[in-house]
Amino acid sequence: MTKKKPLKDLSLMNRFLFAEVMDNPEACQDMLSIILRKDIHLTSMPQTEKEHRVSPLIRSIRMDVFSMSEEGTAYDVEAQDSWRDDLEKRSRYYQSLMDTSLLESGVDSYNELNDSYIIVITDYDIFGEGKYCYTFRARCDEAGNVTLKDGAVRIFLNTHGTNDAEAPKELIEFLHYMEHSTDAAAEHADSERMKRIHTWVRKAKMSEAVGMRYMRELEEKSMARKEGRAEGKAEFVLKLLSSIEEVPEALKLKIQNQTDEAVLLKWLMLAAKAESLEDFMKAM
Repeated sequence: MTKKKPLKDLSLMNRFLFAEVMDNPEACQDMLSIILRKDIHLTSMPQTEKEHRVSPLIRSIRMDVFSMSEEGTAYDVEAQDSWRDDLEKRSRYYQSLMDTSLLESGVDSYNELNDSYIIVITDYDIFGEGKYCYTFRARCDEAGNVTLKDGAVRIFLNTHGTNDAEAPKELIEFLHYMEHSTDAAAEHADSERMKRIHTWVRKAKMSEAVGMRYMRELEEKSMARKEGRAEGKAEFVLKLLSSIEEVPEALKLKIQNQTDEAVLLKWLMLAAKAESLEDFMKAM
């Protein structure tokens, strides 16, 4: 089992710390300004862990940091510190659900749809080209100089880029800091924006309230994992028993409601050896 890091040792690649720090509009503005290489001014507080759902039947999304600029541009920034092979299509899904929330009912023209950026920060190179930054806009295959002016931009940032001569120094410093969010990293950086972000990181790490939220999140995740393991064992017990004969509803509910993993493990072993439900019920 992986030992959980204390709050003081987290980097900004950790989704909890990232959301806590970027909940501050000044930190979020500085981050976006570094990434987009221009001054960004937000109109309201960023929304962290913002949920988008258009229907109970359609999968919802939970955005790490959602914000809007003075010009009406929408930004979603995601920190991804574990490997996923679906980030490209995931960004497409995020884009589609974000768009549904930006255009109000009754608006006559789709030109009213806000420009938007989906920004994903990873500690691995999705595309394998060694770039710190990969920016995507829709472009015509038949006429390469023709772009689709739909206002949608997707950016993938890689903390392990190698094209230092091409990428802005401030962006490189920030991406390295995302992985190593320490006093030493901040001291060696030239970027004033990044130093300000580090101020908010330090405040978050020293905050008693943030520490309590972090401990609560760890406890909730631990409970969820335990419940998931118990549920999996219970389903396996039922699968073994149903291969013998149909499981009565009362027995099914008793197994499904059991949360003690030790008990479920015992039942799993009994179910594997039982020749009948009667044998199993007598031994349980």
